[in-house]
Amino acid sequence: MSKVMAVNAGSSSLKFKLYEMPEEKVLCSGNVERIGLEDAIFGMKWGNESEKKILPVKDHAKGVELVIQGMLEHGIVQDMNEIVAVGHRIVQGGKYFSKSELFDEDTEAKIESLIPLAPLHNKAHLVGFRAFKQILPNVVHVAVFDTAFHQTMAPEDYIFPIPKEFTEKYDCRRYGAHGTSHKFLAQEGAKYLPGVEHPRIISCHIGSGASITAIKDGKCVATSMGLTPLGGIMMGTRTGDLDPSVMNYLCKCTGISVEEMYQIFNKKSGFLGVSAVSNDSRDVLAAAAAGNKDAQLSLRLFTRRIADFIGQYFVRLGGADLIIFSAGIGENSWEAREEICKEIAPALGLSIDYEFNKTLRGKEGQISKPDSKIKVVIIPTDEEVMIARDTYAFYMK
Repeated sequence: MSKVMAVNAGSSSLKFKLYEMPEEKVLCSGNVERIGLEDAIFGMKWGNESEKKILPVKDHAKGVELVIQGMLEHGIVQDMNEIVAVGHRIVQGGKYFSKSELFDEDTEAKIESLIPLAPLHNKAHLVGFRAFKQILPNVVHVAVFDTAFHQTMAPEDYIFPIPKEFTEKYDCRRYGAHGTSHKFLAQEGAKYLPGVEHPRIISCHIGSGASITAIKDGKCVATSMGLTPLGGIMMGTRTGDLDPSVMNYLCKCTGISVEEMYQIFNKKSGFLGVSAVSNDSRDVLAAAAAGNKDAQLSLRLFTRRIADFIGQYFVRLGGADLIIFSAGIGENSWEAREEICKEIAPALGLSIDYEFNKTLRGKEGQISKPDSKIKVVIIPTDEEVMIARDTYAFYMK
């Protein structure tokens, strides 16, 4: 038995889980929020217990110290040497990484070179890695990339129709995101397809950030997010795909700079922009139920875009054996699942138990009936356990 950490470092946050491997038993989990402020929040859960502290946390290194001290203080580990490996979530691996890699100097340098493609994420991931490396210098550190799973796409699925020199000189192409989640869903979804020789899966990771992926034989064929997570379907605050001329037109109309408009597309659009209520689907659903027409429209936009991608990927895969709903909205909103299924059911031959669908919230289950041409299931995603699995595999080499 070995203790392995899965870490997700943000610009001002640090999320973690400690696993007993290979059993995949969660020993503790938690986060440090508001890093850099005097009123940072440190929270941790283990067994049936938990603690929460508000205190100054100067930087990520101090956050890591808090995490390790908390584990020692509560007897989750008796000695830091019990932690044999740390897996770090990295959003952008660019063209360099088609799988998880040891976090050596070359890996670190390549991740740093990709900061322009994910400025908020990659920079923060490196800060987190360096903080853990300082505290735990002798353990195995592994970089687990959100983009790696999507590296199996064919050129015609990832190349943009722009001048060749831009593609080659600036590595401007489709990379996708949520790859760790889609990989987990593909593996878990396979159990619903016994005897299917070449499984065709459409996985829907639908949360405040959302992406759809077409998977064949366990490999990504196509995915909805693009160069950055702004592309694809409409999300909590992101536009998803747009006519590129919208940027130019609105900048000319408003006098707003390209950079500011880009931030509006990222942070003030999607549910928030269309509904003018909230970026949280729960608030939008409540407003829609109360008769707010903008909220109702935003929900129709959201479900229609997802249905469009499912239909597109059904064609791309030459059919489908399984559709998976996952992540915050996909796992918890029966309303969103029902509307999406009603959009695609006539064309794809789905038969859905809509009453049973209403009973599933955050739980795994099959909502399609036996006569459905495609199985439809809800599978709660677990990106952290995928990070732990890949990290443990490197430790065992």
